[in-house]
Amino acid sequence: MIEEKVLNDGLRIPLIGFGTYELNGERGVTSIKAAVDAGYRLIDSAFNYENEGAVGKAVRECSVPREKLLITSKLPGRHHAYNEALQTIEESLYRAGLDYYDLYLIHWPNPKTDRYVDAWQAMLEAKKRGLIRSAGVCNFLPEHLERLEKETGVLPSVNQIELHPYFNQEEARNWNTAHGILTEAWSPLGRGNEILMNEVIQEIAAAHTKTVSQVILRWHIQMGTLPIPKAASLQHQMENISIFDFALTEDEIAAICRLTRSDGRLNNQDPSSYEEF
Repeated sequence: MIEEKVLNDGLRIPLIGFGTYELNGERGVTSIKAAVDAGYRLIDSAFNYENEGAVGKAVRECSVPREKLLITSKLPGRHHAYNEALQTIEESLYRAGLDYYDLYLIHWPNPKTDRYVDAWQAMLEAKKRGLIRSAGVCNFLPEHLERLEKETGVLPSVNQIELHPYFNQEEARNWNTAHGILTEAWSPLGRGNEILMNEVIQEIAAAHTKTVSQVILRWHIQMGTLPIPKAASLQHQMENISIFDFALTEDEIAAICRLTRSDGRLNNQDPSSYEEF
């Protein structure tokens, strides 16, 4: 049983999740069911991943009852207008064949379009209606979060942001923590093999007889962030979840933190200007 965190609205979620980006169709269903069998209980999807149907099918066919799982999806940028947002959440549920989502997140703030407060008000209404259990965001900067609180009086339960050793988001993490928001990490292992070849992390991994991926995910856990790694193969799914039988030292955590770069974003998606479709 994986330890859990309690969100600011009382929802309990496990310390690690399973990402489903690019896990579509029957292949996606098979991978997601395998992940549940491996021990994952927090499954992360999005409207724009176009795989909510695969997630729902996996939930219905897997070995664990629905109420033991926590399913996340995300509202796309083109549907931030209040009524559109509510309809999109309903459509998300219809696609998945689910009665509710445990977590629903605004995928990007899209500040140029500037409808994210409307979207947030729709999320709060969806929560009142029982369509979602917890409302959160992704990729929101402190300025966006402050505005949500100022205009609605409610802060998100979760802020899922790009976070990995080459971009450790210390300022954002600290702000979220200070305001009772859990930081989730997308692309927690980076993308591609560069980070997996990092000599600093390789040395730490060798000292613990663990893989580089396991060390990075353990680093997330000990910093208080919740990583959402994706893995299509059962081997990597098991590897990624087998991180609760060792601990990094403070010096090892600090060494990994020093790898961060100001230009560390993977795709240069800056939430202050990026507009998601």
